[in-house]
Amino acid sequence: MKKTFLFLITALSFLLSGQAAEKAKHVVLIGLDGWGAYSVSKAEIPNIRKMMNEGCYTLKKRSALPSSSAINWASMFMGAGPELHGYTQWGSKVPELPSREVTENGIFPTIFYLLHKARPEAEIGCLYEWEGIKYLVDTLALDYHVQAPDYNKHPEALCGMAEKYIKEKTPVLLAVCFDNPDHVGHAAGHDTPEYYAKLNELDTYVARIVQAVKDAGMFDNTIFIITADHGGINKGHGGKTMQEMETPFIICGKNVKKGGEFSESMMQYDVASTIAYIFGLKQPQVWIGRPMKQVFK
Repeated sequence: MKKTFLFLITALSFLLSGQAAEKAKHVVLIGLDGWGAYSVSKAEIPNIRKMMNEGCYTLKKRSALPSSSAINWASMFMGAGPELHGYTQWGSKVPELPSREVTENGIFPTIFYLLHKARPEAEIGCLYEWEGIKYLVDTLALDYHVQAPDYNKHPEALCGMAEKYIKEKTPVLLAVCFDNPDHVGHAAGHDTPEYYAKLNELDTYVARIVQAVKDAGMFDNTIFIITADHGGINKGHGGKTMQEMETPFIICGKNVKKGGEFSESMMQYDVASTIAYIFGLKQPQVWIGRPMKQVFK
């Protein structure tokens, strides 16, 4: 009875606000830090490649500049670039520039905030390995957020935590942020055997997360997004080479076309706008992202 009431209230709010109907009931975003698009053709990633074939993708999504982590995770979640959200450095914990707009939570509006405001009953989570993520997601808009233990000692921990959370809470929106392949890129280098071995390992974690969604009974109403904050070259990133700036964006699942590669331009901040579009949310005026509407049925 309670769930029926909440559904009716949500449906009524959509009608009154003029928002579009949702494309799926759940979105699972899997982020791989430091995953350059250059690597896709060379990598042994059968599970990710299956999702590419069953949905839509681009290998030309561009990072915001500089092509470093906090700037681009923020842009991915905040629907705008550093000029507006204000996070400008690799490890920004607070904006170095004044955010053009902040919510009552004291942070630039994120996709998590938009969904929480529109649907306070929705379960929203973020699981991550890199501590810096928690400064960029608006934790007050999340029902659950937690950092996994050191992946050098517990490489499968984040995947296991995601599996457990999905099965127990069936989240409406979940972001799972892996700190690799970035770590290997810095240690052994990008485009190295070690880098590709790590991608192969991460591919198995993607498969396990998909299976957890199936086990939770969510699969038929879920959209999966797999993407990255930036790429890299040699043992670093932050510059203006295409190896650093171009990252994959893969989307598949409920109401997504089996369209393969799309040619339209995509920027990092378009990820948040695309998720907002999936849930029928109106994005704030301060966002500059554009939803990739062409990938949907």
